[in-house]
Amino acid sequence: MEECCGTKPKKEHNHEGHDHSDHDHSHSNSKLGLIISLVIFFSGLILDFWIKADWFTENVWLRFSWYFVSYVLVAFSVFKDAFQLAKSFDFFNEFSLMGIATIGAFAIGEFPEGVAVMLFYTIGEMFQESAVNKAKNNIKALLDVRPKEATVFQNDKWETIAPNEVKVGEKIQIKVGEKVPLDGILISEKGSLDTSALTGESKPSSIKKSETVLAGMLNLDQVIEVETTKLFENSSIVRILEMVQEASSRKAKTELFIRKFAKVYTPIVFVLALLITFIPYFFVDDYIFRDWLYRGLVFLVISCPCALVISIPLGYFGGIGAASRNGILFKSSNFLDLIANVTTVVMDKTGTLTKGVFKVQKVVTNDISESEFLSILSSVESHSTHPIAKAISQFHPSDQTPKSIEEISGKGIKAVINQKQILAGNTQLLKSFDINYPSELDQIVETTVVLAIDNHYKGYVVISDEVKEDSELAIKNLKNAGVKTMMLSGDKDALTQNIAKKLGIDSAFGGLLPEGKVEKLQNLKNNPKEIVAFVGDGINDAPVLALSDVGIAMGGLGSDVAIETADVIIQTDQPSKISTAIKIGKATKKIVYQNIALAFGVKIIVLILGAGGLANMWEAVFADVGVALLAILNAVRIQNMKF
Repeated sequence: MEECCGTKPKKEHNHEGHDHSDHDHSHSNSKLGLIISLVIFFSGLILDFWIKADWFTENVWLRFSWYFVSYVLVAFSVFKDAFQLAKSFDFFNEFSLMGIATIGAFAIGEFPEGVAVMLFYTIGEMFQESAVNKAKNNIKALLDVRPKEATVFQNDKWETIAPNEVKVGEKIQIKVGEKVPLDGILISEKGSLDTSALTGESKPSSIKKSETVLAGMLNLDQVIEVETTKLFENSSIVRILEMVQEASSRKAKTELFIRKFAKVYTPIVFVLALLITFIPYFFVDDYIFRDWLYRGLVFLVISCPCALVISIPLGYFGGIGAASRNGILFKSSNFLDLIANVTTVVMDKTGTLTKGVFKVQKVVTNDISESEFLSILSSVESHSTHPIAKAISQFHPSDQTPKSIEEISGKGIKAVINQKQILAGNTQLLKSFDINYPSELDQIVETTVVLAIDNHYKGYVVISDEVKEDSELAIKNLKNAGVKTMMLSGDKDALTQNIAKKLGIDSAFGGLLPEGKVEKLQNLKNNPKEIVAFVGDGINDAPVLALSDVGIAMGGLGSDVAIETADVIIQTDQPSKISTAIKIGKATKKIVYQNIALAFGVKIIVLILGAGGLANMWEAVFADVGVALLAILNAVRIQNMKF
């Protein structure tokens, strides 16, 4: 018995937790076939029970042929699936159950009931398929962020083509604000690229000619040209999409339990149906085989596990769909279960709680006006490609032209403006020129740029990464949900503690290398009561994303490696979505259990009535399909909830 009605064997996956099937509902008949079947079926009912035409009702072979055509249109693929499963020695499944029940109904002359079982079963499957496809399409549309085009030099001109048509060794052009579509080597003299998506570092990189450029980097400065070194099909983004296509076969523990339960449940149902049919022969005086066979067939229809089994995967698909509508991707239904039970959320700092973008945060001057100070500083820094220099230039555009500019490696810049010597850089630059400056500068944890004019200290600016607007709300929401918070960062511990205090994070650790983050997370996981989620966005976060119970990647700007390693991806880059993901997980779990209770409850009641001869085939059909439809509607309901 596979995971749900309509699932059939397709291919084996190597990923842990994969089923031997693919949830594609390929047995579902075409809409045209279903419509024709419905027309024939209901026209037969009209002739049978409304008009009561003698030429129809009294001609057994005509009635049989009429209903049999309707039956074949919806039953063919069900029998086909039953046969496929039988070849792998799986004889007890919903397909064979439906087949035996309906053949039995035809054998005792209950033609309309036989068609009704298969017809309404198929309708239920179509509703299920529609609900599942809706959720899947939401996910695929959300994640389909691949570059749609690449500008490549072909036939002595620049042409725009699909990235998958670009060959290795071809020259591509990336304009300002565009993402690099393929991996390659920079053939322009230089370029300024935002690499935070790949490295987790907040500083953009100045890349020189012949250095490597990776797909996903964002071009910040000028038009650059790159020689490709990999095909598009080998990019991380493509691998992610392939991974999502397989995500539906990764099951939650509840789904795995129900699948195992169904393997036992279905053969027991067959045995009980046989006992209901034949055992009364030994105990009932007026035993009539046809009547007791009918009861056994009714029992088979009622006991079909479809309503029970589809209620669970549909609940999870509904949760996955709801999450995708909120900019959150769950790679597997298992993580919807896990995230609902998370006790501690551990977060990286750069790119997760902060924007990963340098900005001037503070200006302090000494014996000079702020406007003049910024004018001189910006004029000097405007000639540097360093990301910090660009932050200053953006804060206050330059309006003077320096002369004899000299870059002092690792320290700063020396220049002349209006015949005055200008020094702009870190405190090491001032020390090398024996210039005194306030000792408080050495205590500042953020990046500082100091200015001196004619060997006299004139002030400094503080430049730091900016905290995201909703980071504080994210921590607040997690605390309200009873979830503990922790921050791990590779930045200075003093800076890390400062941000943690500002946001209200429970505990924080800075100055950590990737292995340091792994150690901290492992210490948490040593407590068996802890369910830990880690949130990060860079390559350096991949080890802890993999180690955590639930790895969450900030996917909007996040690295391909982090996205591939993570279990949950927040496409909007909003940390407040972490608590939203937890809410969706809890709501999904609640709906799944509601569906289980509904399916079990109705099945048990109607099974008892069927065994006692108090329910006929029609009631069995509507009880089974009705429960299935209610489960579907309940599962779809989560997609319309607001989180």
